Amino acid sequence: MAFLNHPIVQQSFAVIDREIGEHVFSPEEYAIVRRVIHSTADFEFKHLIQFSPGAIANALVALRQQVPIVTDVSMVKQGIITLVKKTFDNPIVVAVEQVAEGSGGKTRSEIGMQQCWQQFPQAIYVIGNAPTALLALCNCLQNASIQPALVIAAPVGFISVIEAKRAIAQSLVPQIRVEGRKGGSPVASAILNALLVLAWEKGMG
Repeated sequence: MAFLNHPIVQQSFAVIDREIGEHVFSPEEYAIVRRVIHSTADFEFKHLIQFSPGAIANALVALRQQVPIVTDVSMVKQGIITLVKKTFDNPIVVAVEQVAEGSGGKTRSEIGMQQCWQQFPQAIYVIGNAPTALLALCNCLQNASIQPALVIAAPVGFISVIEAKRAIAQSLVPQIRVEGRKGGSPVASAILNALLVLAWEKGMG
C-alpha cells in the first residue's frame, strides 16, 4: 500500500518516534498508538490506550476473514472505509443507521447496537462517539456465549463515558480501550486503520 508511505506521513511518524520517549508497547501495539497520535497530535494517548491479551491477534485474523465491522456512527465508517476497501473489503454496518429514531428513553445508537449484536455477534465493534452504544454492547455481552472478535472502545465526552469504559474493561472480550474521557471518531478510526495495515502487511509477508 504505497499510499501509506506518503512523505508527510513518514515524516510525522519520525517526529513521533523521536518525541514519544520510553514505552513498553510491543511493535504491533506501538503501530496502533503511533497512528492515534498521528491522527490527534496528542501524546497523552500513549498513557490512555489499553490492550487486552490477544486482542490484536484476534483482530488481524478477523479482518483477513472479512468479518463485519460494526461502527456506532457514520463518522467512524467514513474514517475507515477507504482503507477497508483497499484491503479486505469487510462489510461495514453503522449502528445508528439501523433505526429511524430512539424510543423508550434509548438513543438510536443504543437501539442500533443491540440490533447489530443480534445480527453480528462475532463482528469487530468500533465505537468512537456514543457511550450509550458501548453500554448497550456491554449489556449484550453479559450472558452471551459468543463474543466479538474485538471491541474498540473509544467513545468521547463527559456523560456515561467513564462508566461505559469501566464496564467493557471488566468484561473478558478482546478489546482495545481508550481510558478516560478522551476518544472520538478519529481515534477509533485510527485504531482500526492501524489494524488493517498490520493485517495487510502480515498477509503479504
